[in-house]
Amino acid sequence: MSRGFSIKTRKKELEKCSTIDFDLIVIGGGITGAGIALDAVTRGFKTLLLEKSDFASGTSSKSTKLIHGGLRYLKQFEIGLVRESGRERAIVHNLAPHLVHPEKMLLPIVKHGSFSQFTASLAVSVYDYLAGVSRVDRKEIFNKEEALKLESLLDKDTLKAAIRYSEYRTDDARLSFELIRKARELGCHVFNYCKLDQLSYKEGIVNGVEAIDMTDGARFKFKSKYVVSAAGPWVDGIRNNDHSLKGKQLRLTKGVHIVFRHEDLPLKQAIYFDDFKGRMLFAIPRWGVSYVGTTDTDYAGNLDRVVCGENDLQYLIEATNNMFDGIELKASDVISSWAGLRPLISEPGKKASEVSRKDEIFESDSGLISIAGGKLTGYRKMAKRVLDLLRDKDRRLPQSNCITDTVKLSSVPFKDYREVNNMKQQIQSEFPELVQGPVMASYMVDNYGIHAGTILESARQLLTKHKDPDQALMQAELHSALENEACYRPEDFFIRRTGMLYFAPERLLKHFDFILDEYARFFSWDSVSIEKFKSEALQLLKDSLVT
Repeated sequence: MSRGFSIKTRKKELEKCSTIDFDLIVIGGGITGAGIALDAVTRGFKTLLLEKSDFASGTSSKSTKLIHGGLRYLKQFEIGLVRESGRERAIVHNLAPHLVHPEKMLLPIVKHGSFSQFTASLAVSVYDYLAGVSRVDRKEIFNKEEALKLESLLDKDTLKAAIRYSEYRTDDARLSFELIRKARELGCHVFNYCKLDQLSYKEGIVNGVEAIDMTDGARFKFKSKYVVSAAGPWVDGIRNNDHSLKGKQLRLTKGVHIVFRHEDLPLKQAIYFDDFKGRMLFAIPRWGVSYVGTTDTDYAGNLDRVVCGENDLQYLIEATNNMFDGIELKASDVISSWAGLRPLISEPGKKASEVSRKDEIFESDSGLISIAGGKLTGYRKMAKRVLDLLRDKDRRLPQSNCITDTVKLSSVPFKDYREVNNMKQQIQSEFPELVQGPVMASYMVDNYGIHAGTILESARQLLTKHKDPDQALMQAELHSALENEACYRPEDFFIRRTGMLYFAPERLLKHFDFILDEYARFFSWDSVSIEKFKSEALQLLKDSLVT
């Protein structure tokens, strides 16, 4: 695992960066900015990435957590988008097989639904063709009885048939972080909690940025030939500060997901289902829970605090209860939720759910380049378009082509998905006191890859200090995150490095005070800081509907 990636040890690197003339500064540490940084450094660009909060703290930790081609976009005739996204799925799976998992998706054909069996079959056939799906993974059609064997929760009264097709599941925040870490490993300078204060100019042309280290308030100036804004929902704010907010602008839409205990929504497999109001939703089992999403509504509120509202909650619960037989979920059954914003390109006259997911690049007269729109799945292609644009417009820059389709994201990568599954079995047998069952095994390997073994070995050495083996494991995970994964705030750990807030809130609540105590010791917080961070973390728990 890459060493020395800690907030505590970065001051000298920040000071060093203020003396470097960069080729490119990337603003935004979500999946888009991370992809651009990795593409840039592999082409030989001297690159700096700045993120105002934590890596992937915005949209890139709030998706449906699928690497998918977007079957529903066929209805909008987004053929190019579906083709590109569909083909990217297999590439990203190959680059990080522990993070991008094959996921069979079941599409029920129901009475009065959006799809008939004919239209669904045709749509999935086109989808498979555009995505270049191998013959063994192409669609399968099941009659009603066969479909109920696959998922007994489906409503027997409305079900007619079902189609199963291939998708991929991921952890969006971990995928973003692995891109960041790989870029850093290859020479890119990357900093979270380093906020853009203002762009700097020479004769009206952007030539760098002024930034603030959010951990201590220190100010830095960084020089660069080009600045790319990949700041997601904040892109228009940066364009406005550049006095270039004209023409097309962003349309922000909110997407909400809610999580249930598996016993309350005991799904056997992932379902792509109808809300009977013209939209399709996902219900996905993962790590012992089931989550449902997503909504798609216009948003004009606080960009830094997006939460699940009462209307969002009731809509998702009602749609889930309507689709699944014998399920009577209530708001009190929701154990957590997440809400994020899609930075889409505005298309007047269209509903929120109808707006294209295509990305678009904006160039201002000052030379600022901004990119918005797009999908998680298309991060690599979005980065390629930005870097190709820069390469072609300036012969001073490295003229190399994109190679990120071959750059494995882990420092010690798995050869294939079989190795991923073998390791899950291996750690259950090697660490039975710490890894009790397949859910914990999946959690460890999905999160940490081959480095799960190193963390578990550290936890074993801590067992003599802890009566609870899980607390020993928690300490080992936390210290690895603090020392090697640039964690600064507690929520960096329990949202974006582990996903505990969403998928294991009971484990988080059990160890909440312990986590805060370990943070305080690591950073030598005083009592005021401890109360501040604890209060903010508790607010996050409240916002996420943890019961």
